[in-house]
Amino acid sequence: MKLFPIFTDLKGRRVLVVGGGAVAERKVRSLLSAGADVVAGAPAFTPALMQLAREARLSLLHDAFQPEWLDDVWLVIAATDDRMQNRCIAQVAEQKRLFVNVVDDPELSSFQVPSIVDRSPLTIAISSSGAAPVLARRLRERIEAMFDHSLGALATLAARHRAAIRRLRPGLQRRREFYDWLLDGPVSSALSAQRLEVAEKALLDELSTPEKAAVGEVVLVGAGPGDPGLLTLKALRALNEADVILYDRLVSDDVLELARRDAQRIFVGKTPGEDHHATQTRIHELMREYALAGNRVVRLKGGDAFVFGRGGEELEYLAAHGIPYRVVPGLTAGLACTAYAGIPLTHRAHAQSVRFITAHSSKQDDALDWPSLAGEKQTLVFYMGVSQIKWLERQLLKHGRSGETPFSLIENGTRARQRTLTGRLSELAALATYHGFQAPSLLVVGEVAALGPRLSWYGTHIDHLEGSHEQQPRPAGQELQPLHS
Repeated sequence: MKLFPIFTDLKGRRVLVVGGGAVAERKVRSLLSAGADVVAGAPAFTPALMQLAREARLSLLHDAFQPEWLDDVWLVIAATDDRMQNRCIAQVAEQKRLFVNVVDDPELSSFQVPSIVDRSPLTIAISSSGAAPVLARRLRERIEAMFDHSLGALATLAARHRAAIRRLRPGLQRRREFYDWLLDGPVSSALSAQRLEVAEKALLDELSTPEKAAVGEVVLVGAGPGDPGLLTLKALRALNEADVILYDRLVSDDVLELARRDAQRIFVGKTPGEDHHATQTRIHELMREYALAGNRVVRLKGGDAFVFGRGGEELEYLAAHGIPYRVVPGLTAGLACTAYAGIPLTHRAHAQSVRFITAHSSKQDDALDWPSLAGEKQTLVFYMGVSQIKWLERQLLKHGRSGETPFSLIENGTRARQRTLTGRLSELAALATYHGFQAPSLLVVGEVAALGPRLSWYGTHIDHLEGSHEQQPRPAGQELQPLHS
């Protein structure tokens, strides 16, 4: 984050606004609404500012800026139309260790005034860190339409009965469920209809109802391949309702950032060389332990839990122990990463079928139908195959797949550092080693892989079909051009 978001209590605290024009007037009104003790300094003032001063709501300093104005103030806003004067104000504020906002000049500012959606006491602030104020304003307009004005009354009602809510719903999980009911149930509906007494009675009636025994559950959530924008709405809601999150190694930090801040996060990912059976047993025990304690447990797995994950085994365990569960599917890497690399898995001219294969099994326990996999007009997608690259190349060639067959190796698919390598099957291992491709990587074998360099739109593409060529991300709308060595 470029800026640290903070909400400041300015009630009764002195704030200086330097400037007397229309912009200064807007800032003064906003500060007065927050209860600040506002002082405005300038040679001249708008009629509205003069009227506020006559009403004793504002103090005025009729003069050019003086450094001593900054004595005994908590915050400074420079709203003059003279950048040199604004710079001077900012420098004096910096010397006095005061936060200063220079209107429309983020370079001189130590804090930004955000766009605000006011549902007092609920306040939503949006900032672009001064980079794009118009974008922040557009987002505020959208958010204004999303949140009913009755939310302010709901927050006030909840604050008035907060002590009773904490006393009668002592557990964190029970309190959160109560607040969910408050937002989605009859109290919110009554407030939207301006029936304040009805809303308060519904709240008190619910609090007086004996609390039910806590019943935990496990939600098996597919986190997708990494890009947080690929999470489903149900997955996002599950992350925001979780008490405990058990997450795998392939779950990206960006996805975890979307979870509830106070949720307990436990890493349960398997690492090479460890006893995976023992780790899976521990995962089962953790799900059971936390769910039986009344927690909402999110078992967060990369991609989709039912595609080369152990989601089925985990549900069998939960069912055998009578633990309630739900499943939120995720976007599996075979679909997402290839789409981000511009590779269609099927194509009328090149492939009429697609097969998803795990390369994680040991070579000694190989039960794959290699003659079938070596057939043409099909796309093969190998998961977890980067450590088996040489073996995969050798097996496909041995069973009849042409060495000229195109392949694509996608590293960190859908993430910020996505790289895609395209070449011929006979050079797969050599090229992967030369370019240093590592896990997590997805291997695509088939004629459709040759389309990747031409249709690529995300990340970096290294093309060895048309000679060595590295393609940077193509700007949206730019016409596709053939690649040449």
